[in-house]
Amino acid sequence: MNLRFTKMHGLGNDFILIDCRDGKLNSSSGLSGSNSLSGLSIRLCHRRFGIGADQVLLLYPSAIADFKMVIFNADGSEVEMCGNGIRCFAKYIWDRGLSDKGILLVETAAGIIKPERIGQMVRVDMGEPILEGRLIPVNLPPHPPLNKGGRGGVIDFPLKIADKEFKITAVSMGNPHAVIFVDDVAGIDVKKYGPLIENHALFPKRINVEFIQVIDSERIKMRVWERGAGETMACGTGASAAGVASYIKGFTARQVDVLLRGGELGIEWKEDNHVYMTGPASDVFEGSIKLGDRHFEMPADNENTIA
Repeated sequence: MNLRFTKMHGLGNDFILIDCRDGKLNSSSGLSGSNSLSGLSIRLCHRRFGIGADQVLLLYPSAIADFKMVIFNADGSEVEMCGNGIRCFAKYIWDRGLSDKGILLVETAAGIIKPERIGQMVRVDMGEPILEGRLIPVNLPPHPPLNKGGRGGVIDFPLKIADKEFKITAVSMGNPHAVIFVDDVAGIDVKKYGPLIENHALFPKRINVEFIQVIDSERIKMRVWERGAGETMACGTGASAAGVASYIKGFTARQVDVLLRGGELGIEWKEDNHVYMTGPASDVFEGSIKLGDRHFEMPADNENTIA
């Protein structure tokens, strides 16, 4: 079968978007093995043997919202939410006339997310941050209430990783994040420490890792190791988590610009406790790929992410 796709990116965090509203590509379509949705994601995201991407976004109809977004990482794991991904998802819908609504309701595994068209940008109501360790989840006993937020949280928890000790501030934006503040983000060996933190026993569902350098009260610089994708150019949920953590620790105001390898995102944690993310989304190209029965295995020495 020939599979149509659109390649998109949000600040260099890149995606393969597949419109699945015709029902040909779903969990009941007889897909199995390397042709399962998980296996298909591994094949398509491979940067040498496939199309190349950090994640696959699947667009489905929804019984409770305007559309449903399902997300698979480059390693085949399914995840709850993606901030850059949902901006691309919304742009795809608007550009192709699938909806004329200015604010979309998108069903995700993290709940209903609301992207809004703001000129050439997309603003997303990312919902309320989850700060209780047991709900993020983090394998730690309950912590005292936060100074700001009033709930038990994991703030500056010391975590020894290889030859370093990192202080972890944990936030969930529908998916789990470990935010770490450092003096010089450019000097951090993200590819060394990122996967060690991601897969640490402290985090039962693995975790996304953000290394943050505070520039001033209105700007922070971020590098991110994404769960199941490696170091990426940008991460919308990660930027949102970083904005929340920066405010909790008193480093920034509620509104902050997050400078990433791929560009800049605006994050605001409003008084209504919702986090709003604003940024661009771009089409790269459209095409089709033939899906055969050939078995596919990821080469053991391959790095799927961009260096």
